[in-house]
Amino acid sequence: MTQASAAIVDVRSIPPRDRHPRIFSTFAHMPDGAFMELVNDHDPKPLYFQFQEQAPGRFSWDYVEQGPEVWRVRISKLSGGASCCGSCG
Repeated sequence: MTQASAAIVDVRSIPPRDRHPRIFSTFAHMPDGAFMELVNDHDPKPLYFQFQEQAPGRFSWDYVEQGPEVWRVRISKLSGGASCCGSCG
């Protein structure tokens, strides 16, 4: 996989209410096999559970850095499965 297929989504400066919609919109527009690197100021574990609900079997979640001030998570879009339901932004 090339760097061209990666998106950096740094949500630290985004208002909290807008973070998850931005992340899910980015994910929805990624091609299969691509990944984004999420940069956050806290452990995004609730987001992980939301991904499990909205994209079961369609993503992988790998911590790159785990605090205490910065968390980085590589979220990959797996191939196959159903398309977006339209509620992700």
